[in-house]
Amino acid sequence: MNYQTFAKLYDDLFDEAAYADWFQYATKFIKNKDGKLLELAGGAGRLAIQLKQAGYDDISVLDLSTEMLALAAQHAQEAELDLPLIEGDMREWSDFDERFATITSFADSFNYLANEDEILMAFKQVAEHLEDGGQFLFDVISPWQTDVYYPGYMYNWHDDETAFMWSSYGVEEQPHTVEHELTFFVYNEDIDGFQQLQEVHTERTYSLDTYKRLLTEAGFTNIEVTADFGRAEVTDESPRWFFNATKA
Repeated sequence: MNYQTFAKLYDDLFDEAAYADWFQYATKFIKNKDGKLLELAGGAGRLAIQLKQAGYDDISVLDLSTEMLALAAQHAQEAELDLPLIEGDMREWSDFDERFATITSFADSFNYLANEDEILMAFKQVAEHLEDGGQFLFDVISPWQTDVYYPGYMYNWHDDETAFMWSSYGVEEQPHTVEHELTFFVYNEDIDGFQQLQEVHTERTYSLDTYKRLLTEAGFTNIEVTADFGRAEVTDESPRWFFNATKA
């Protein structure tokens, strides 16, 4: 599997409208604009670069994927910005001892962890790397999204050189779990034809009370939850929850 190709394809397909909404949410709720900020699982650095351009100067990106970090470096260079990059696993990065005023993580990052234990591990790592009173902002998809919206979901897109097919399915006997089958058809000059690339992504979510319990156990307080990128209160049909928590 060519992970470098996948990373570039995902980056090319990024949703500009969604990143505009994450940017709006972050700039509205971040309390310490001058403090150190870490974009956890920050991928290709799109949001971090937008924040730096808006005056949030001291920003770093941590991600597990070296391919995504390479793209982040490329985007930062194109924007003529210095963007520190850290390769690491959000579940375990104790060997990195820097502390931040704010840590953010968006775009379902915690939904890709396998179970509650891994989420708690990641939350504890965030708390460990925050300053006292530091702020943690992140989002997750809701059970409504996994149980109602995604099963049977399909999305197709193409241009002259790439086609993309996305199909989602519920997972039996695994509550609030969904699988996304992602298929790319990419033109390959060497064979003068299209090459098929495929991945399956699994996302899982939990009840609102579960996330609050895990955050509290990890050392967070003042946990506020909103929907629609911070513009609405949570309802039974909110597709995504946004958390704003403080290190106790």
